[in-house]
Amino acid sequence: MKISNEEKKAEAVKRMKLLGIYPETIRQFDKEDYVSLSEPPFGAYFWVQDEELERIREFEEKHNALVYTVVRGRYEDFGTLDAYLYVSDEKAEWEYDAENFGHGEAFAYVYNHDDPYLSEFGYIGIKLGIAAGLVRTW
Repeated sequence: MKISNEEKKAEAVKRMKLLGIYPETIRQFDKEDYVSLSEPPFGAYFWVQDEELERIREFEEKHNALVYTVVRGRYEDFGTLDAYLYVSDEKAEWEYDAENFGHGEAFAYVYNHDDPYLSEFGYIGIKLGIAAGLVRTW
């Protein structure tokens, strides 16, 4: 069953609050449809723009999802990875997704900038950074 974007947005805002994301970042997502990107090492937020935003919108369309934030990581072995935290059409999974935050985990789609073929879905470790954005722990 396809869930409306309004319902997904309400769930996304709930998750962002649960994660402790900076309130102004949440407001701008909710009221202005800005998607935030959290940069390492402190979790400072910037707005996704241009071709990166286009890539996210294509992901959303393909997977009937709503991306609410992106957690960027840079790794010597893998390059630059963007983890898309999103709300899916699988409403039955929403509670489980939110529970994982309490364990420092999130299910995400990880886009590999250096080798897009290696992009994949999976669990990542996250925590709140000192700049009120998220940082990836594993």
